[in-house]
Amino acid sequence: MASFIKNKWFYISLALLLAGSAVSLFGGNASVSAETLLKAAMHPEEAPAAAVLILYRIRIPRLLAGIVCGAALAVSGLLLQEALRNPLASPGIMGIHNGAGFFALLSALFFGPFSFARSCMAFLGAVCSMALVWAIGSFAGSRRSTLLLAGVAVSSVMSACINLLITLRPDSVADKAAFQLGSLHSIQPSTLLMTAILVLPGIAGALGLSRGISLFALGDEAAHGLGLAVRRHRLLTILCSTLLSAAAVSACGLISFVGLIIPNLIRKLSRESTAERIVLCMVFGAGFLVCCDLAARSVAYPYELPVGTLLSLLGAPFFIFLLVRRRRWEH
Repeated sequence: MASFIKNKWFYISLALLLAGSAVSLFGGNASVSAETLLKAAMHPEEAPAAAVLILYRIRIPRLLAGIVCGAALAVSGLLLQEALRNPLASPGIMGIHNGAGFFALLSALFFGPFSFARSCMAFLGAVCSMALVWAIGSFAGSRRSTLLLAGVAVSSVMSACINLLITLRPDSVADKAAFQLGSLHSIQPSTLLMTAILVLPGIAGALGLSRGISLFALGDEAAHGLGLAVRRHRLLTILCSTLLSAAAVSACGLISFVGLIIPNLIRKLSRESTAERIVLCMVFGAGFLVCCDLAARSVAYPYELPVGTLLSLLGAPFFIFLLVRRRRWEH
């Protein structure tokens, strides 16, 4: 990791995260100025109660959710792309997001607003979706394009299940639009804590698997010849990706395309080892989601766009660009 501290992109991504965090916390609006919010942070006993409430109950949890979920989604996308050796793979496209979202809604229906049950059910749904994709791919021939198409199909089925559940039981989720579009608004501390508890071992597992993940690029036969248990390592990598994605979905809803955009960007910017790219994805992903949330809050002020809507506007053209580029390479 010695070369990592010399990587300029790490410092650029860190600056992006710090700048976005500062503006997200202290950016003023018509009702509360930046000076008042800064005073609430430095001397809360002397600041207006409204400013203290906005900073500690709304903006800080929202910022932390953006950091945790952005890092989780970016690393999840990187792991999935490396495991499947496909730059088009991402948790949203492969059905992991919608599977986690459907089971999270089932959790709200059967267990109420219980964060632990919601997180566990989201992970179960993500695993079921990925297992279904893998089963379809194995039956139809486990080519990269087959797995991708299977993921799109499973994602559509899970999305239909989400819409059906919301239509039949609209009381199953308090804010249906925010969940479907993805939002960092109104994150509860208990939900944020449970998400962090799941994300930390997911990141640690990804770093622990990073040396073996690097061998996937050599091909399965070459990696096996170097002593890697390829099937087991790939399965563990996909499980880590699934855990990270499910944790983010259980907290923030169906935020898509972070896991597609950031890993592809990092792959172009840095030729470092897999472990270093994981760290870069963490920082870039956190900063990217925080800045996108800030833009979503500001672009239509005093109204607020769900951050998932803005990311879909950015991510869909990016996905099309990747498809066109792959077609040119194949010819």
